[in-house]
Amino acid sequence: MLNKFGELFSFSTFGESHGKAIGVIIDGVPAGLKIDEEFIQSELDRRKPGGKYTSKRNESDKVEFLSGIFEGISTGTPIGAMIYNQDQKSKDYTNIKDVFRPSHGDFTYFNKYGIRDYRGGGRSSARETASRVIAGGVAKLILKEFGIKIQSGLYSVSDILSENIDFDFAKTSDIYGLDEKIEKKQIEKIEEARKSHDSLGGSVLIKASNMIKNLGEPMYYKLDGLIGEAMMGLNGVKAVEIGSGINGSKMLGSIHNDPIRKDGFTSNNSGGILAGISNGEDVDIIVHFKPTPSIFKEQSTIDSHNNEIDFKLKGRHDPCIAIRGSIVCESMLASILCDLLLINTSRTMKNLINCYGV
Repeated sequence: MLNKFGELFSFSTFGESHGKAIGVIIDGVPAGLKIDEEFIQSELDRRKPGGKYTSKRNESDKVEFLSGIFEGISTGTPIGAMIYNQDQKSKDYTNIKDVFRPSHGDFTYFNKYGIRDYRGGGRSSARETASRVIAGGVAKLILKEFGIKIQSGLYSVSDILSENIDFDFAKTSDIYGLDEKIEKKQIEKIEEARKSHDSLGGSVLIKASNMIKNLGEPMYYKLDGLIGEAMMGLNGVKAVEIGSGINGSKMLGSIHNDPIRKDGFTSNNSGGILAGISNGEDVDIIVHFKPTPSIFKEQSTIDSHNNEIDFKLKGRHDPCIAIRGSIVCESMLASILCDLLLINTSRTMKNLINCYGV
């Protein structure tokens, strides 16, 4: 249960950064769904390392489906999928096998379990998120049947914020930037951090459009609650905003309230969610990532014997994890919406009767 996400549409991931493979088991996929493997591979290609402004680790991230699919169609049984690791450089980490890297999970993993895989962080590595992208790709195929569309892009790099939001431009941008006018400045900031052996934080914007109403449960399985849990569960995420986000705390109720007319809402400060339930408007989310803790400057820390030391890290790391993080955020939102879509089929007698055609 502690490695599972979701209720009816759920997934469990496995594997480590420098292990033989990583993978995912996806449960709850209805039988009869056409599994477009090329689409899912394209999602992985968007997230994989090796880009101009990401980690230089060379992974094809080629997905291999093992179960739950027959002649390209889901069978209703668990879908197993795996990606073999190809470009591990474990020797880069031998000098830190007893060292706790600042702001990594090394310290907490070791203290909790008494053992840790020091090679790239093991299970705590962001490489695990490739498995989530596979699950999110399957979820997107289900959501596509209902016309729900999820898009994302890099909203800010350090203090350089997007003013114009263009998801079509983000698809062509090397950093998935949302604003063509400031993309160059964002890239320069990333390059500046990389050349100085440092890193920087950033934020991503995720939007679900053409939303269905009534997704989310009133108390303990709220749509916004799930979004907070899912996004905060990603490596490096320190804050999540929905709708007006932190700006809502600075507004009057008379300004923040979203007026309702017969054709819908005239504003969307709620971010498409009221009382934990979708209201049919776009779901707007901003997710904030901290600077990548893997930097190549000398740092102070302790080792597993509590000795104070100074060290320099080796390896290949993203100078700004928000770039690839946008793709993972999309996948998590898709998984949430798919789960709630399935749950909602039995929330009223009318829905239940319609399911069985009584």
